[in-house]
Amino acid sequence: MKIKYYLPVYILLTFVLSGCNKANNFDASALPRTALAVQAHTASAVQKGLSQAVSSAQLLSTSSSEAELASLLRSLDELAELERAGSWFQGMAITESSIRERMGDYAGAVAAAFKEMSRAYGVGLIRKTELEQSLLNILNTAGEDTVIHTVNAIQAFQRGQWPAAADELRSLFIETDEPDGFAGWMILVCDLEKNTVSSAEGRRAAQAYRSIRARYVHFPEYWYRGAKAFSGIIAADYAEKCINLSPLGPFADECRSILASYAGLKTEDSSSIKTMKEIEDTVTQAVNSSNPELLNSLFPLISLPDNPYTVYAVSALRSVTGISGFREYFSVYAAAAGGRLAERLSYISLG
Repeated sequence: MKIKYYLPVYILLTFVLSGCNKANNFDASALPRTALAVQAHTASAVQKGLSQAVSSAQLLSTSSSEAELASLLRSLDELAELERAGSWFQGMAITESSIRERMGDYAGAVAAAFKEMSRAYGVGLIRKTELEQSLLNILNTAGEDTVIHTVNAIQAFQRGQWPAAADELRSLFIETDEPDGFAGWMILVCDLEKNTVSSAEGRRAAQAYRSIRARYVHFPEYWYRGAKAFSGIIAADYAEKCINLSPLGPFADECRSILASYAGLKTEDSSSIKTMKEIEDTVTQAVNSSNPELLNSLFPLISLPDNPYTVYAVSALRSVTGISGFREYFSVYAAAAGGRLAERLSYISLG
């Protein structure tokens, strides 16, 4: 049997056309030494897997030895452990998709390919239309019923048809997916969306959702979905992590609204909210470049009523007043400003 499934190739072309390699360069030095070996192994697997996808190679599930199958399963385990260790590099899920295809796991191959595209969308590397087109593309080329059913399930997930998506995904993955696998994550999202966290089923889904976070530290939508489902400080923590991964991404604005609500602010104040990491990064950049004007982006935040993010920003700005030119800049700006901003800058300039 041969498969008409070329989504990994489509994804690769999408990345090239979108300039993703420039926007998301992978820094090998950031990985531990043990992970570097896995990276070298999986980078080779990407090229090999894509080549085989294009040529519609014979599936290993029907023609390969147990040793070869064991080798592929070992590669999947390595990729999963790399994700759980907090590492991600572009093309990682394409590698997984190619391996699963060679094993005859068509549903898993589609889900892995979708994971690659979904992560790229979450960090702002591709548009939603490209994400949607990738699924339409596979429907136009796929010949396997399992592939078509999987794409339909994913499309239901994207449309927010939670009961239908959950039923389809469970029928495809419930006995084959890893406990923290991507299909399992989608099922948990459906369960959280269908049920309140206070219900028994919703509470079970929430606990399971939080337990898989290690594998999704680089996946903005994981944090976004959690921020929507949870409340209080947990929701705020998830919202901050989503924003930190992609401050200008498709989920950032709604996550800033969640932070504004948590801080007791109005919805219209959400655009001024900065996470603590954003505040630190802005201050660091201003100090390293000896340019206090870069701190202007924090002024809308310190103009807000008292809240944890404003207090943190004021404290961070006060900490740099000992640097030449910064105290003077705050004093001059305070004299020209008005209202709460003038008061806060005057306070900051005192050091």
